Amino acid sequence: MDNFTLIGLMAATCTTLSFVPQVVHILRTGNVEGISLMMYSVFTVGVALWLTYGLLLGDLPVILANLVTLVLASTVLVLTLIKRYRIKRDHPAL
Repeated sequence: MDNFTLIGLMAATCTTLSFVPQVVHILRTGNVEGISLMMYSVFTVGVALWLTYGLLLGDLPVILANLVTLVLASTVLVLTLIKRYRIKRDHPAL
């Protein structure tokens, strides 16, 4: 593995792992109050496109980072949608 790939993998690890605390927080507390659905929707589409780009190039750091980030960002997005749906369903006046 060359130094460029190693740097890419290290950068990918840092940026990808930054989503873990948000996922853990939502799973533990159920609190999605501060989550922007628009931001996570656009971000998730962008990550899917980056993953596609990485696959087309065969670039391992880009593939790995965006695959894991896509799972984490999608988790935040889906949990937020589910929680907000349940709040509206259970409390229609809100």
